[in-house]
Amino acid sequence: MTVQPQTVFAQRAAFYTTSAVHKDKVVLDRLVELACVRSTDRVLDVATGTGHTAFAFAPHVREVIATDLTPEMLSEAEKLKSELGLHNVDFRIADAHALPFDDKSFDVVTCRRAAHHFTEIRRALREMRRVLRPGGRLVIDDRSVPEDDFADATLNRLDWLHDHSHVRQYRPSEWQSILHEAGFVVETVEPYTRHRPLSAFTNGVEPESIAEIERIVAGWDETQRAVLNVAEKDGEIYLNHWYVMVVGVKNEE
Repeated sequence: MTVQPQTVFAQRAAFYTTSAVHKDKVVLDRLVELACVRSTDRVLDVATGTGHTAFAFAPHVREVIATDLTPEMLSEAEKLKSELGLHNVDFRIADAHALPFDDKSFDVVTCRRAAHHFTEIRRALREMRRVLRPGGRLVIDDRSVPEDDFADATLNRLDWLHDHSHVRQYRPSEWQSILHEAGFVVETVEPYTRHRPLSAFTNGVEPESIAEIERIVAGWDETQRAVLNVAEKDGEIYLNHWYVMVVGVKNEE
């Protein structure tokens, strides 16, 4: 069962505004660096949520258009934009699978912590490529899984229990492949990890899913715990969360 993302994100919009994970300056600064932006660039941020990525790019470029499918998310983003005093960011309702923009109309397309919710990832990537100018760059940051079958299956299951709009978080090798299939030259595939508490999966989740998460965790043997780097800190279980940044360049046409 996959739940429509708007249903989940409408409920969690205020959380995304203050989320330390989504505001992570180190990650946002790295995305800007990988994008190689210029002051004249026009940037599209797809599935912007409450706008943190758009705001990170705004000081470095001419214009940022930021889209999301959920009005409640964009309402929060508009509040943040006003607080930050930014004037070169515009928000629009749009589906990542059918972007309402002309071909070759952006220099850079970004997408952060959203692709694992896309029901048709290849279609979304083709749309992002379509709206990029030749030589333009796609920069994605998303949840990921390592090249390990147990970790892949387990983390995708935990993420779905946390949020039923979850579709799949992809291995770095999968990102390499699907970007290539979508017509990009793959320039960067940069995995990284964060050691986070189990509560990252259980906060705000219905009791039935929490019980299932706890059952899964209790069943791990020592080898599996080592794969996930499970440790206890201050009475709470921590484990690795994997992420990846990828950069694809649209071929000159």
